[in-house]
Amino acid sequence: MEREDYPLDRQLRQEILLARERVYRFGRATPLERLNLAGPGPEIWVKREDLSAVKSYKWRGACNRMALLTPGEMKRGVVTASAGNHAQGVALAARVLGIRARIHMPRSTPKVKQAAVLHHGGDVVEVLLSGDTYDEAVHAARADEAATGAVYIHAYDDLGVMAGQGTLADEIVLSGHGPFDAAYLQIGGGGMAAGVSTWLKTYWPDMEIVGVEGVGQASMKAALAAGKPVALEQVDLFCDGTAVRTAGGLPFDICRHTLSRIESVTNAEVGQAMRTLWDGLRCISEPSGAMGLAAVLKHREKLLGKRVLVVLCGANIDFLQLGLIAQSVGLASQAHRTLRVRVPERPGSMLELLDGCFGGINIADFQYGKTGGADAWPVFTINAEDPAVLAGVPAKLDAGGFIWQDLGGAVDVTFRAIPLRGDLLKNPLFLRLDFYERPGALHDFLGQRIQGNANLCYFNYRQSGERIGRALIGLDFPSPYERDALLMTIPNHGGGYRLCEVLDEATSQRLTGH
Repeated sequence: MEREDYPLDRQLRQEILLARERVYRFGRATPLERLNLAGPGPEIWVKREDLSAVKSYKWRGACNRMALLTPGEMKRGVVTASAGNHAQGVALAARVLGIRARIHMPRSTPKVKQAAVLHHGGDVVEVLLSGDTYDEAVHAARADEAATGAVYIHAYDDLGVMAGQGTLADEIVLSGHGPFDAAYLQIGGGGMAAGVSTWLKTYWPDMEIVGVEGVGQASMKAALAAGKPVALEQVDLFCDGTAVRTAGGLPFDICRHTLSRIESVTNAEVGQAMRTLWDGLRCISEPSGAMGLAAVLKHREKLLGKRVLVVLCGANIDFLQLGLIAQSVGLASQAHRTLRVRVPERPGSMLELLDGCFGGINIADFQYGKTGGADAWPVFTINAEDPAVLAGVPAKLDAGGFIWQDLGGAVDVTFRAIPLRGDLLKNPLFLRLDFYERPGALHDFLGQRIQGNANLCYFNYRQSGERIGRALIGLDFPSPYERDALLMTIPNHGGGYRLCEVLDEATSQRLTGH
């Protein structure tokens, strides 16, 4: 099928041809790799832009645009706004070309991206933290442009920038792995989607091009619906590399002709795609880098037998965010639910619950603090590989006479707000323990080590993906003699656990408020 042509398309194709002669002065081509899925699905090929010098495709557009500067413009210097990846491209080009650059970044920009900008730019680059959002950083950069006469290098709404991004599609065409049935391209401002889709459609006009946006940052979808770029009221920042309030005007003019449709993905789906990239390619993606794959996985059954292309567009992720995403994905990978269960405040009652209702169930999170004299209300997040096993837990609780509540999504559980009334305790003892991640480790500890009149008064535990789970537990005793007896007899190592620390009196007092 012959593709309908538009003037801007023709101009962009010409600029991509010219960009081929410029960008490789600044960086090298990146590989295209096959991603093997566990189970049925499409044949997926991943363009590894995370392996570029700046760990993102953004070097292409920034370097191509800055290579077009006249000698007079170079003397004036450049200014830009970026959430991080475009800034690194500008910094790289500024150092190679010897151009002074001022880069405005939101104050919330991950430290890893700020440090990378300074690393790539060296002495010619100045980083200015301006505002809390990308839009506020843009406003500051535009004011800087007006005041100093520096040349503004837009992150996406610029023909030279879009042409530079298009060179990654040129490498895909030349790889010999095509043609492809479909490409799923993430969209922030739309510069990459415009450049890549234009070039892919030039060689494979029947190829389906799908734009992918986060559900809380769908600026291109809003633009297509309105017939022009419109500003979103608010933007979700989980995928910070694509957190753009308004799609670019030039990218919009291209994408409305080249895209077949727009897909939206949730943060949870993006997190799962990040894990799939790790499992299949052992690569770490930033959230926006996995958005295209997230859309593919969402429709993997429909795409069975197809050859699909995605772009891993960046790997600039803050280490702390990576840990939180890994933890949330680990929990979501299995069927799970969070339950609050009433347990009588008497010795052995917690063990009865574990024996009678949670047999064969994995306890991923356990939160409890004593707040009443008659009953305890611990909160458990439980999971199981077999959803049927998990579905049977409520019936077991009912049969055992336990009153329970479903607390899925509860804010206090998410933020681990564990109340504890110290005035209800007599002779508390707090221990920091590691439980080996195996079935029955918690049960064995409670059954074998917590004897006599000891009552569980506090428990703070969650799985972390390690071979051990770290826990802080509190026990209360009728007398100080029984407390001291446990301290003298409990081994440092036992079946399923190891004792790391006995909390000192000052720490115990902070926990109990006494």
